[in-house]
Amino acid sequence: MPGWFAAAGLLLPSMFWICHWRGWPFWLCGLVLLPLALPRRETPLFSAAPARMRWLPGALAAAMGVLALAFRSAVSLQYYPVLVSLFFLCLFAGSLAQEQSIVERLARRIDPHLPPRGARYTRRVTQAWCVFFVANIALTLWSIELGEKAWAIYSGCVSYLLMGGMFAGEWLIRRRVMREARRG
Repeated sequence: MPGWFAAAGLLLPSMFWICHWRGWPFWLCGLVLLPLALPRRETPLFSAAPARMRWLPGALAAAMGVLALAFRSAVSLQYYPVLVSLFFLCLFAGSLAQEQSIVERLARRIDPHLPPRGARYTRRVTQAWCVFFVANIALTLWSIELGEKAWAIYSGCVSYLLMGGMFAGEWLIRRRVMREARRG
């Protein structure tokens, strides 16, 4: 399901520009969120979430779409990226209270014999993602205050560039850490 959420996260700000250009009301984009309530094939990240939480993001996203359509207001649509980041913050932060963080569980799917140093590293990566999600929530809320155009630019472009930078940086660091862990 994260792929669907990411697609909607990209599509929603893009739809803002299409609606703006065509003179259509942005609240019509609430239709984009409705299909997220439908069951989907699980991805590794979502299957690492507790079963009781897996339905929640889709239901909340669809509810935001319904609110946009019912009240003919785009306000709920702008909070969609906040909802997604909040869900992932809860998922990642909640996993820190468990024996294995979510990043470690995902890493062990690739390498079941993860060395102790690798396990410690995955916990730090999980913590770093928590910081990222908190910052993303704050920046998204700030962009909402700046107006729809600022929100569309941040939510549809800047936040994805930041996330891509985080993925790329973590991948480079992980290669070095795992190489050193295997040597030592």
